[in-house]
Order: sequence, then structure tokens, then C-alpha cells
Amino acid sequence: MCAVYPSRVGEDRITPGSQTSLREANRARIVNAVQQRGSLTQVELAGVTGLSPATVSNIVGELTASGVLNTSPTTRSGRRALQVTLARNLGLVAGLHFGTRSLRVALADVAHRIVAEQRMPLAPDHRADAGLERAALMVQEMVASVDASMSEVLAVGVGVPAPIDVRTGRVAMRGVLRGWDGAAVPEVLGARLDVPVFVDNDANLGALAEVRLGAARGMQHVVYLRVSHGVGSGLVLDGKVFHGRGGAAGEVGHIAVDERGPVCRCGNRGCLETYVGAAALLDMLRASHGHLTLRDVITRAEAGDPGCRRVIWDAGRHLGVAAAGVCSLLDPQAVVVGGQLAEAGDLLLEPLRATVAERTFPSANGPVQVMVGELGSQAEVRGALATALDHVSIPAAVVP
Repeated sequence: MCAVYPSRVGEDRITPGSQTSLREANRARIVNAVQQRGSLTQVELAGVTGLSPATVSNIVGELTASGVLNTSPTTRSGRRALQVTLARNLGLVAGLHFGTRSLRVALADVAHRIVAEQRMPLAPDHRADAGLERAALMVQEMVASVDASMSEVLAVGVGVPAPIDVRTGRVAMRGVLRGWDGAAVPEVLGARLDVPVFVDNDANLGALAEVRLGAARGMQHVVYLRVSHGVGSGLVLDGKVFHGRGGAAGEVGHIAVDERGPVCRCGNRGCLETYVGAAALLDMLRASHGHLTLRDVITRAEAGDPGCRRVIWDAGRHLGVAAAGVCSLLDPQAVVVGGQLAEAGDLLLEPLRATVAERTFPSANGPVQVMVGELGSQAEVRGALATALDHVSIPAAVVP
């Protein structure tokens, strides 16, 4: 087997006085930084890695000549710069996002460039075995569509709308995702594709994507709220996704807001999701508006429908109460809102912001930023691609 670079920046072990080891560690630091962020200018690389601009320039030149990196001219703040990415020919990764009612699959190169993407509907309460079989077929078809082979796929990342024990890849809470209890996703999908598979909660992956590539890029402490058919949350602390003891950290959708409220799918009463999830919002409008989808509610609210505007505004207040509690505990730099309901924009965010400001301790740094995610419906699948890439190592054999 070829020797590989460390998979995390800062894990290098340098022998004192060894210039060769130091240079290899610096190369690994640069490769890992580009691998995580998709693309950086040389100036940004120097800032991220702590290396001098001259060292970065020399190593980037070497790695470009050896086929590991690719450079292209760009501009930043009106000045010319050199954009650095990983070379396309190093392989592919796949990202899968199992939503409540749909499956999204993306194929990307190691520079985070998506080369193929597909989405298909899923039946409500679909079983894991059926969903994984469809996903495997989609990955194989997409790889063939870009004239590649499965041997070029280095890893697969999977997002699932349930707490995941990342050590095993299994759903960590029974009853939250019907048909998936005990599903061994890495084993089943890995055996089907003959590729390493890494699984996480979809909100965690959305958080990872927004921090690496989206609205919270460069931030270290972020709360991500995913509001769609269900309500999920991902926590990024010190730049890393926080999973907690067994993968259930950040499950704000199952914080009880009314102990006498309706029974939630998790078995408890009065969870936030029973007031803010799509089913709850649609149920509130059924008597007055008939059968609607969440997309219909957002569209009508934007057109001025008072009932639709009311339920979205109230959802923002409920989310703000939960977000304020999380902010009081963690003191994040930002709360990023994703999922379909985030498409309502300020109609959702204004009450959310106001509630967070009202219910959190005043800080000399000002109120916590509350913003819509930049990646939209792609956030979770981009996070799945990112987590796959985090487990890919660049063979040292290709580096001189």
C-alpha cells in the first residue's frame, strides 16, 4: 500500500531537525486545506496553514507540476490571485442525501466540483433496504454517465434525517425514521458498491457544508437549523461537527416546548417539530385552505396570504425560542437556517432573529447573526460530499 497524507490538519508528527519531514508535513497541510475547502487562493492558503507565502508558493508549484494540484488565475478584492484546487484526475466521491420524501445523489471530483447530480422521489416511510438499493443503482449509473468506472470512486458520504452513531453508521434513536431502525448503512451500501461509506445526520452535513462552502464560511462556532418536513440541527464547535455521546447532539426538533402537546414521532409530547414541521403547518391551514404542500404555503405567503404568513411567522417565533436556548449554552457566531422553509426568507427570519435577541444574554459582540444558508437544497448533499472527501487521502507516491 502507498503511504498517505494524514487526514487532518495538525496531526503531523515532525522529527525535530528533519527538513524532509517538515517539508512533507507542509505539503500535507496544504493538500488537506485545499481538500477541505475545495479551493483557496495562495494568500488564503498561507493564512489557513500558517505557512509563509513563499513556502506556500513553492510547494503549490511543486504539487501542480506533479499533478496533485491545479492552479488558475482569479481576482480577489480587485487584485489578481492564483486559485488553487486539487487536480481532477485524483478520483471521484459520491454524496447521498436521504430526505423524508426524496433522494439526492451528487458525484464530484476531489476539488468539490460536482460533475453529475440527480434527484428522485421516495415514498413516505420507505424502507432502508429499498432506498439503499436505489441509491446504489443511481451512483453506478451516474459514474457511467461521466465515462468513469467505480474503481475511480474513492468514498461515499451519506446523510440521513435521524441521529446517527458515526462510529457505526447506524441510526442512534429508534422510531425517528421509520423503516431505518438498525439499518447498517455503511455495510449494506459499502458491500453493494465496494467503496468506503461514511454516514451522518443530514443536519450535521448541512452545517458542515455551510461552514466549509456557504454562508458561515470561515466561522468556527455555528448552529445550523434545517427546517423542512422535520426539524433538525447541526452544531459546529471549534470548526468540527459536534456529535455528542451517541450522535444525538443538536436534536432541537425534539426539545419539548409543551409537555401536554401532541405526541411526536419520537414518542414524547409537545416537541418543537410538532409545531414547526411541515405536517404541523399544513394541518393548521387545512380547514381554511384545503390540501397544500409546504411549497404552496411559502408561495402564498410571499403573495400576501394572511393565513400562510401567520403560520410561518409563528414558526419563526417557535424556532427562535429553541435557537435562543442553544445560543445561550454555546455562544455561537451564527445561526444558519436551511431546509425548504428557509425559502420564506425574512418572513421566517425576522421573528426568529427578534426572539433570539430577546431571549439571549446581551453580549459586547452584539446579537448572534441569524442568516439563511447559501447552499439551499444542496447543503446536505454537499456536506455528504465533504465528509466523503474528509476520509480520502492523497497517495504520497504521486508527490515527488
